Amino acid sequence: MNFTSTRIEDILFDAARKGDVVTIQELIAEGVDINIQNGRGFTPLILASYEGNYEATKALLDAGADVNMQDMSGNTALMGLCFKGYADIAELLIARGADLNIQNYSGGTALMFAVMFGRHELMRMVTEYGADQTIRDSRGLTALEMAEKIGNDEALKALHHGV
Repeated sequence: MNFTSTRIEDILFDAARKGDVVTIQELIAEGVDINIQNGRGFTPLILASYEGNYEATKALLDAGADVNMQDMSGNTALMGLCFKGYADIAELLIARGADLNIQNYSGGTALMFAVMFGRHELMRMVTEYGADQTIRDSRGLTALEMAEKIGNDEALKALHHGV
């Protein structure tokens, strides 16, 4: 494929968003930097996973994408999944070494995102894989305290059993 008319990076970001595995693999074969970040700090992996594109996420990981890169707000691909709710992709990222305890620039973690957005399956998953429930965000709240504050009863039950 001839990628000269458009910036290769733009094509990669577009392919990641759309889940176009063929184009992603062609670009990887051409030697594109799969860990490149756009103006918001998003990587192709962050975009592919956030859009729910499992196969594109897997192709990027197979090519060596850094699972723990952070965007301009300090968010990782796993944090985005805990917002969106794609448990199958979260499982893949965790299996590939996603750090469950990275904090964004507001102190939030993947567990906190799962609690805040009611993603109970993901909350249980990251807890089972060892997410640290004692981490505090910039407001001084743990995931449990956050669940109490927003009235997330299911999170409260699960987190009380995990503490």
